[in-house]
Amino acid sequence: MKKALRIFIGWDSREEVAYDVCLASLRRYSSRPLDVTPLKQEELRHGGLYARSKDPLASTEFTYTRFLTPFLADYRGWALFVDCDFLFTADVAELFAMADPRCAVMCVQHDHRPPERTKMDGALQTVYPRKNWSSLVLWNCAYPSNGVLTPEAVNRETGAFLHRFQWLKDSEIGALPETWNWLEGWSRAVPDEIPKAIHFTRGGPWFDKWKHVKFGELWQAEYNHLLQKKASVTIYDNCSN
Repeated sequence: MKKALRIFIGWDSREEVAYDVCLASLRRYSSRPLDVTPLKQEELRHGGLYARSKDPLASTEFTYTRFLTPFLADYRGWALFVDCDFLFTADVAELFAMADPRCAVMCVQHDHRPPERTKMDGALQTVYPRKNWSSLVLWNCAYPSNGVLTPEAVNRETGAFLHRFQWLKDSEIGALPETWNWLEGWSRAVPDEIPKAIHFTRGGPWFDKWKHVKFGELWQAEYNHLLQKKASVTIYDNCSN
């Protein structure tokens, strides 16, 4: 049996349905078993791993917890972190196949400067260098430089230090194709081509305001499929009792 791919997904209590659909889309297309962990801030706090005070600029509950990925992976092997507001349309094993052992992290290196002042459910939109680089990261967890990301460091360091990968040299940051972190509302659409990982960074169809965004119908189709699957399981369970 093929070894499971380790994936950590940001989880936010306001976007639980986004997490469910992201996970469902990962599983639908993956040719490999997946070992998936939701990064729930409350659980990490109870476990003594996360103790930062609330940051008014943090738009999600996983703004900082994502940087615990190497620690949670025991500083071994490769692991993927991804925000919950993604929809996958391709096999995530293709992404892991790009892992370059010369790199500490790999990500899509956007020059993202959103014009909107707010996103999602009214959260403040901020602009900073390397914005959205950390929204999907392929982590080389055993890479020596990543050893500095202890829970203590993640709780202590600034948002700029973490989100700009300032513990790394530029040469340690590998680039991934934009199709693996295609920013809805920013990335350029390619005719007749569906991105492999669509990022509804402004807000997705689970919010009323964002129901008609580009590729929103694909997210809705995955959501409908998930509902049908859950209904089938419920009917089966009821028949078994």
